[in-house]
Amino acid sequence: MWRGSVEKMRTKTILRLLVSLLIALVPVVASAETPMLVVHGGAGTITRGSMTPEREKEYRAALEQSLRSGHAVLQRGGSSLDAVEAAIRILEDNPLFNAGKGAVFTHDGRNELDASIMDGKTRGAGSVAGVTIIRNPITAARAVMERSAHVMMVGKGAELFATKMGLEIVDPSYFWTERRWKALQEKLIEKEKKFGTVGAVAVDKAGNLAAGTSTGGMTDKQYGRVGDAPIIGAGTFADNESVAVSATGHGEFFIRWTVASDIAALVKYRGMTVKAAADEVINKKLKAVGGEGGVIALDSKGNFATPFNSEGMYRGWIGPDGVPHVSIYKD
Repeated sequence: MWRGSVEKMRTKTILRLLVSLLIALVPVVASAETPMLVVHGGAGTITRGSMTPEREKEYRAALEQSLRSGHAVLQRGGSSLDAVEAAIRILEDNPLFNAGKGAVFTHDGRNELDASIMDGKTRGAGSVAGVTIIRNPITAARAVMERSAHVMMVGKGAELFATKMGLEIVDPSYFWTERRWKALQEKLIEKEKKFGTVGAVAVDKAGNLAAGTSTGGMTDKQYGRVGDAPIIGAGTFADNESVAVSATGHGEFFIRWTVASDIAALVKYRGMTVKAAADEVINKKLKAVGGEGGVIALDSKGNFATPFNSEGMYRGWIGPDGVPHVSIYKD
């Protein structure tokens, strides 16, 4: 009997220790769960004077829809890659933005689409450029990353690959919109500076980062031109040890100054905060040489920055509370 009582006391003691240990661990687990999503819908000359209240409402609603779509993925425990893809697909399907359905026209009157995506956990990456029949280029970029031995595919080869992978293929006329056609005819690129790239960066509950970018390029661009959006290290970059970045702006500058990877390097090797690093590259280095645009950048702890040196940038973010925040102008 005495021996049985000792065993019961020992069991109770062990159970109390286990309960205490679990209680002690709860705050740690909760603090590690910091899912965050940041999106952008392009930068450039976006003034209040050129924006009607109705159109501004449409842009804000679209950005909020994108944020909620990606956030829903994160909340149910989905990966940052899934969240980034979901958020960007919403923007690709909306003709307001220069990506997917709303892509601008080249000099030859074609819609040529570029996109890229990167996994911060593995540094896996995929991109497509110059595609004309893939409804959601961001999904094609992910397929290149996960279902091929390559990082980038272009033109007809990328389209054939996407077709074989069972992605949604559309007739090129799907991308035709009157607004973008008029922009080409009037050569608005000479009057207004608009960089309509869209993108997203996210960190999931596991602390993994991801980044993605999608664009229709520049109005009136010449044959064969490819900007920074599908180029890893220029328009897109993600590494769990530093940051996830998606850029929007004058692509030639973003390529030459490897903007996305430069921000990551400042964080990783110089110990700068996300905000300080992004500001250093966008508002100092890039601005000094005439490069215009902006980025969204996010680290694995949920710290983010959205600097831009143009007049405006469509952008927004959503955290664990599920409340979307959207901004367009510098204030």
